[in-house]
Amino acid sequence: MQTSVTFKNLDPSETLKSYVSGKLDRFDKFLDNPAEASVVLSVEKFRHIAEIKISGDRLTINGKEETDDMYSSIDMVLDKLGKQIKKNKQKTRDRRGGKTKLADVMAVEDIVPQQDEAGTTQLKVKNIEYKPMDVEEAVMQMDLGDDNFLVFTNAKTDRVNVLYHRNDGHYGLIQPSN
Repeated sequence: MQTSVTFKNLDPSETLKSYVSGKLDRFDKFLDNPAEASVVLSVEKFRHIAEIKISGDRLTINGKEETDDMYSSIDMVLDKLGKQIKKNKQKTRDRRGGKTKLADVMAVEDIVPQQDEAGTTQLKVKNIEYKPMDVEEAVMQMDLGDDNFLVFTNAKTDRVNVLYHRNDGHYGLIQPSN
């Protein structure tokens, strides 16, 4: 994580910089993309104030704490930021998980009759569960099963893909474009 530390009414200290940077590096495992952290450490009379702003991975998180010790201010604001990051990540996981439940809501009946000019045709609706995996893993799943296609979420792009058997014996991959 790229960190910039600013000192106000306080002598710049390399130990405080390394302490904050070390603590902020723990948040890299929660963030998918590189993030930037802006840290402002200040002293006003007897109050030691730590303000941290983390930007990246489509989110911006702010935190501010003040105590009578700079290290405890830093620890407390980092605890706040950790809770906010985890809460935000859980929200995105819940929203992504909601996509699989949408098919259950939409399909009320298994067979929906539709009129055609040549006669009556029937549409069979099949609800499927799909999970995140790589394309290589999806190919192995296809080899294990006897289905003609497999719907999965591509772990690299977080988009729904369809892997299917082609008539020439090879595989085909359908993936949405931007």
